[in-house]
Formats: sequence, structure tokens, C-alpha cells
Amino acid sequence: MGQKISVRELAAATPGARDRVIDLLRVASLGTVVLGHWLMAAVTVDDDGRAAVGNLLAVEPELQLLTWALQIMPVFFFVGGFSHALSYRSLARRAGGPAYALFLRARLQRLLRPTMLFVAVWGAGALALQLSGHGGALADVAARLVAQPLWFIGIYLAMVAFTPPLLRLHERYGWGAFAALVAAAAAVDVLRFAAGVPYVEFLNFGFVWLAVHQLGFLRADGRLRLRVPWALAAAGLAGAVALVALGPYPLSMVGMPGERISNMAPPTAALLCHGMWLIGAVELLRGPMTRLVARPRVWRTVIAANGVAMTAFLWHLTAMLGVYGAMLALHVPLPEPAGAAWWLQVPLRIAAAAVLTALLVAVFRKAEQPPGPAAPAAPAAAAPAGPATPVRRGTGPAAALGVTLTLFGVLGLSMVGFGGLLDGHSAVLVAVRVTAPVTVAMCAAGWLLVERAGRSTAATTA
Repeated sequence: MGQKISVRELAAATPGARDRVIDLLRVASLGTVVLGHWLMAAVTVDDDGRAAVGNLLAVEPELQLLTWALQIMPVFFFVGGFSHALSYRSLARRAGGPAYALFLRARLQRLLRPTMLFVAVWGAGALALQLSGHGGALADVAARLVAQPLWFIGIYLAMVAFTPPLLRLHERYGWGAFAALVAAAAAVDVLRFAAGVPYVEFLNFGFVWLAVHQLGFLRADGRLRLRVPWALAAAGLAGAVALVALGPYPLSMVGMPGERISNMAPPTAALLCHGMWLIGAVELLRGPMTRLVARPRVWRTVIAANGVAMTAFLWHLTAMLGVYGAMLALHVPLPEPAGAAWWLQVPLRIAAAAVLTALLVAVFRKAEQPPGPAAPAAPAAAAPAGPATPVRRGTGPAAALGVTLTLFGVLGLSMVGFGGLLDGHSAVLVAVRVTAPVTVAMCAAGWLLVERAGRSTAATTA
């Protein structure tokens, strides 16, 4: 067993070539999402004691403009594209050729271990509550709601899976590959809204998010310099404003309950424009952010936060609903959402949710840690190539099947949740009805396939 390395030692060991701004953006984007979820949740209880979780943006529609700042998931996927490009190139150099299985295992290990632990704990807890017949006013609502953010894990899995082929297209066509994805997203919306083609809108789960991801490839190759961020920000903002003002697109950049058209599910061209302007904006702030993370204390904070970011993301809704559950158990009045009393409670609820999230992170953080101590690595582009070793054939298809199973399992679970396990509660995933046990089985089988394929490949490159 290696000795645990402290955050201070990790910070001191950071290579000078590392792009620290990327680490800052990863933490800041997830932190903004967490804060947005805590702020937007509006829990109410009717006269019969039944709890419901509403959305502040539905209560106060004028606040939907805030989503143009708080919907920052495009920045996280942009950061993912940057990291995936460097990681895959490094592994491919060391393997002496394509390294699909190795790449999937390396990128998914820290993502799926905390996710599968979250699924196991919540699945067991929800089943125990349903078997016992006990539960508070929020029990069933919570069991369904806490799984919803898993959609993000599913989309991220797809980005990891598509990185090798899209990276090859990027290396051949550069900005042309990004432009093709943008054109495809726009064409999907034309077919959806102008031609009324059914089900075509679901293609934009791929085209929109992969276009944002492709901008990360361009960032990794230094192509977002000079006037490019200004052009991205201006074109994206102008496009988003025009589409919302003139088209069928809603103002909110997050999903709203009961809305006929959502910019999020499935994603639209308006959300893609929103992502473009956000990425252009953060690139314009690269200089100030670089100076910020150069400060030792700030960099240590970023390192510490990155080490637990996924665990905190997975459990933050559990913490928020736990706070509301405690308030109900203690008979603390829940004011009408968006009223003066409600806003006065906001800082206290967020502080309590932050404390409870920290406690949950302390309990579950080990699942996110790598198996051994490791300092932050240098960017893959600067990593030594090392001796090339042929990669074992046949592992790529197994890894691809594994990530596909995991992708659909996670997406299905985000839709069906943990509620109604004994009642056969189900949801429709791509025209197929699935239940929570089925989606959990898909996740587990897919993860095992990725792990096995990655270990087989690693054995040939050791």
C-alpha cells in the first residue's frame, strides 16, 4: 500500500506545462450546476401531507434568464473534449496504435466507480423503505428525483465512446468537423419543427453535445486563440437570442416542467448557440483565470475539489432533499416558493445542503480515488511516448459493447429512478420500456465488459 499523498504535495508536484485553467473550469462548472439545483428546488406540501418538488423557474418565469449563466454544462463537456483528446493521444502513443479499450477503462474508472456505488446505495435504501412500508413525505419523490442527474453521466459516456473516431475527424478536418456537427444539429431542428419528422429530435442528444465536445479538441490543439473566442461568443449569443426571439425555442436553457418544447431534452440549436457563447466567454477570461490558479492556495483548493467533484455531484440532490426532509420532520414551516420568507430561508438551506453534501462526500469519496497514490499528470501532449507495444485485438468491440450497455443503463435509470421498485415502475428508453432493475443490470454488465477489455489490453502493453 502506498502512502497517501497530501493535497499540498500534489500541488507542489504539478508539472509547469499543465493547463490549470481546465481543472478550474471542471470544478466551477459542476459547482455551478449543484448550486443551481439547490436554488431552483421548491418543495411544497399539500393539506394531505403529500410532498412535491417544483421548480423556482416555473414559479417565477422571469428568472429563466438566469439559466443563460447557470446552465453551464456545455463548459464541462468542452473541458471533457480537451482532456479526452490529450488522454487518448498519450495512450495511443504508448500502445503503438489504437487504444480504444485502454482509453475507455482509464476515462470511465473514476466516473463509474462512484456512480455504481451511488446506484447500489440508493437502490438498496429505496428497496428497504418499500419493503418496510415506511418513508417520509419526501421518500417516493426523492427516490425518483435523485437519479435524474445521471443523464449527465450517460451523455458523458457517449462522449468518451465517440472520442477516438471524432478525434480522427478533427485531426483531418479541424474546424470542418465542428461545422459538420453544428450543421447536423441545425438540420435536425429544421426536420423537427418545419417538417414535423417524428423522433428525429433525439439525434441532437449526439450532435449538440458532441459539437461542444469537439470545441475541446480545438482547444487542445491551440486553435481557440486570437479572435476566435470573440467570434464564438458573439455568434453564439446572437444565434441564441435570435432563435429564442424568432423561433419556437423557450427562454430557459434548462428543462421546465410541463413545457411543450425544451432546449435540454432533447437539446436544440438554441442550446448549442448558448454553449458556443459560454465557451467563447470563458476563453476570453483565460488570462485572469490563469493568474488565479497560479496562486498556491487557489490551486490546492482546485486539486482538492477535483478529487471529490463527481462524488459531490452524485450526492448533492440527496443532501438537498435530506435538508427538506429534516425541516418537515422538525415541523419547520415551508414558505410559499419565491416569496420573501422563502428567499430568506435560501442561504440557510444551501448552507445546510453544503454541510450534508460534505458529510456524504467524506463517507463515499474513496470510490472516486484511483487505486494508488498519484500526482497530477502532465498534459498528455507532453507525455513521453515510451516503447510501443502492440495492442491485443478484439478488445475494442467488447469495450464498445460495454460502454453502450452502460450508457443506456445510466440513461434509463435517470428516467425511471429508484421509486416503485416493487411495483414495476418503468419508463420508455428509445422505444423500449425499462425498469430500474433492468437498467442497473445493464450498467453492471457494461462496466464489467469495459473493465475486462481494459485489463486485457493493459496486459499486452505492460
